[in-house]
Amino acid sequence: MRARTLPLSRQRSGGGKPIARKALAIAAVVSLGTGLLAGCADDGGSGGDGSSSDSEGKTKITLGLFGTMGFQEAGLYAEYEKLNPDIKIEQTVIERNENYYPALLNHLTTNSGLMDVQAIEVANIAEVVNTQADKFADMSKAEGVKKDGWLPWKWEQATSKDGQTIGLGTDVGPMAICYRKDLFEKAGLPTDREEVGKLWAGDWKKFIEAGEKYKKGAGGDTFFMDSPGGLINAILSSEEKKFYDESGEVIYKTNPAVKDAFDLTAEAAEKGLVQSQTQFQPAWDTTIANSKFATVACPPWMLGTIKGKSKPDAAGKWDVAVAPKSGNWGGSFLGVPKSGKNVEEAQKLVAWLTAPEQQAKLFKVQGSFPSTPGAYDSPEVTGAKNEMTGDSPIGEIFSEAAKQIPVQVIGPKDQIIQQGLTDNGVILVTKGKSAKEAWETATKTIDNNLDK
Repeated sequence: MRARTLPLSRQRSGGGKPIARKALAIAAVVSLGTGLLAGCADDGGSGGDGSSSDSEGKTKITLGLFGTMGFQEAGLYAEYEKLNPDIKIEQTVIERNENYYPALLNHLTTNSGLMDVQAIEVANIAEVVNTQADKFADMSKAEGVKKDGWLPWKWEQATSKDGQTIGLGTDVGPMAICYRKDLFEKAGLPTDREEVGKLWAGDWKKFIEAGEKYKKGAGGDTFFMDSPGGLINAILSSEEKKFYDESGEVIYKTNPAVKDAFDLTAEAAEKGLVQSQTQFQPAWDTTIANSKFATVACPPWMLGTIKGKSKPDAAGKWDVAVAPKSGNWGGSFLGVPKSGKNVEEAQKLVAWLTAPEQQAKLFKVQGSFPSTPGAYDSPEVTGAKNEMTGDSPIGEIFSEAAKQIPVQVIGPKDQIIQQGLTDNGVILVTKGKSAKEAWETATKTIDNNLDK
C-alpha cells in the first residue's frame, strides 16, 4: 500500500476518484532500490493520547497522519529521538484521507483534540489555508526554516495571502510517462526513453498522435493508455490554472484549459486510445497484471502501484520518459496547531522531518519524492533505480520534472470537480456518449455537488 491512502493518486492531488485514493495506499508499494516498507494503519487510529510527557518524563510529540507517510518506516522517529534523548514521538494514523480530513476540520473548528503535528493533503491545503490558517503556527518563522529550501510552488501552496506558512511540504508528485518498452517495440515505436519523449515533447496533442501510431501498429490487443481519467488528470496537472482563479472563484466551466483537456481526452476515448477503466479500481488493477495498456501518467509513487499489480515477468519491461509538460500529482504537508502542548518542539521536529536529508531517506525507503531541491543531488535520489524500470535514472527524471512544475492555483473543492470530470465525464465517452453529452453530465454533477 502506498503512503497515502488512495493511490496517492486520488488523494494526493485530486486525481480521479475521491480521496480515497490516497492510498495512495497503493502507492505505498513503491520499491525504489531498497524495497517497500509501507504499512497501513486501521481507520480507528493508533498512537498517542495527547499528553505532553510520558512516564519517563520525556516531552511527547504527537503526530496525526493519514496513510503511510513513511517517517516511522524509514526510521526517522528513532533517529530523531536518538539525537534528542528528551523527546518521545508518537503517531496516530488513519489510513484514508477521506476519513482523516473531516475529523481534522472538526478538530480545527472546535480547536480541540488536535495533535502537536497534523498532516494535510495537497487537495485540502487550499481550504485549510483559506479557512483555518489562524489555528496554525507560522512555520516560516520556525528555527532553521528557509523559504528557498522548498520548491517555490510547493511553499506557496501552504502560504496565506498575508504571508503565513501553515505547513512545510513533505513530498511531491512530479509527472512523467511510464511506458512498456515491449509493447512500444511491437507497435513499431521507438523504445529509447529520450526518443520516446521526443514523440510528444511540449504538447499533449502530440501524445494523442503518438497514441494513434501505437494503435495502428499494435492492433487491437492493447490500448495506448490506461484510462481517460488518468489522461485528463495529467493534462490538467500541467496547467497553471484549472478549476479556480486567484480570487477563489470557480472557473472550471469558463477556463479554456479545462475544456481543451476534456475535449482532447474525449478525442482519445473516441479513437479507442484509452481503456474504459477508472483508475485504482479492481478491474483497472487487472489490466496492469494482464499488460493491457502501454502508457500511464506516472508520478514516482505510481511505480509502486505498477509493481504491486504486475506479474513478475513485467519487471524491467517498463521505462520512464519525460511527459509532454511537467505537472504534479500528489504531495502533503506537516503543520503545527497553535493549541498543541509542545508547539516549539513540534516545529523543530517538522523542520527536521522535512529537511532535504530526511526527505532523501524517505524517497529511498518509501518512494515519496522530495519537495526540497536540496535532496536532488543526494545519492538516494541520483542513484535511484526501480525494479520495474531497470536502469532508468528515475531520480534524475523526476527531479527535472519537479523543477519545471508550474505554480498552480488550488481550490477548496478541486477534488469534487476533478472527480466529476473523470468519473461522471470523460469515462462516458468510452461507453458511447458524445463529448458534448459527457461534458454536460459532468458539469451538472459537479455543480450539484458544489451546491450551485
